[in-house]
Amino acid sequence: MTLLVVRGDREFRCEPDEQLHTDLGVLEIPADVAPGDELTTHLGEAFTVRALRGPDLFAHFERTGAPMMPKDVGLVLGHTGVAAGDRVLDAGTGTGVLAAYMGRAGASVVTFEQDPDFAAVARENMRLAEAEDLVDVRAGDVTEALADPDALADLGTFDVVTLDTSDAPTVVERAPDLLVPGGFVAVYSPFVEAARAVAETARETGLAEVETLETIQRRMDFDERGSRPSTAGVGHTGYLTFARNE
Repeated sequence: MTLLVVRGDREFRCEPDEQLHTDLGVLEIPADVAPGDELTTHLGEAFTVRALRGPDLFAHFERTGAPMMPKDVGLVLGHTGVAAGDRVLDAGTGTGVLAAYMGRAGASVVTFEQDPDFAAVARENMRLAEAEDLVDVRAGDVTEALADPDALADLGTFDVVTLDTSDAPTVVERAPDLLVPGGFVAVYSPFVEAARAVAETARETGLAEVETLETIQRRMDFDERGSRPSTAGVGHTGYLTFARNE
């Protein structure tokens, strides 16, 4: 079980029964440590223990590229309704943030990552997220699996398909066969041209409720001068296209 020890805006990952060295002193983490406990370093500095939650995973996963932002993850979960008991086919695992969120929501996820080294990192991230029993990280190309009749039969059908790959239209073409009736496909595209290609393919394939969204997020700053949106931070990240199997 991985936990965080926190002091103000400082936080460190820790495991039960380990010794953690910080610039505020050495922390001895008990084997029976639990969220809410207070621990003190050998220099007398106090830290509070807390459990990792979704936003903490975004911050503490080992990264193999730019992970999907929480604002985009929220849009995927909100628009597809991923829930406990669902089966999800995911491709373009990367760091694994989206797969971990869906697994922690109780969905059974099969996710494909083309780079074997990235896949190995994603598996370790699933362990950190305590989602390894629900997220099956496979090293390989999802389009090759879909072209193999035996592999396709093994995959079965899904409630949701999520994609973050350059060849997403190829998978979207297969969505009617991959999705249960009423199931959703969600595609993340960094460029609007790619999003348009996905939307056009979805319509040509006969999927319904096709829409592409851009989510702009701005943090608000409040100080003695007044209130205004922050000039720092990321507003735009990409485009999300959703469609539904009739």
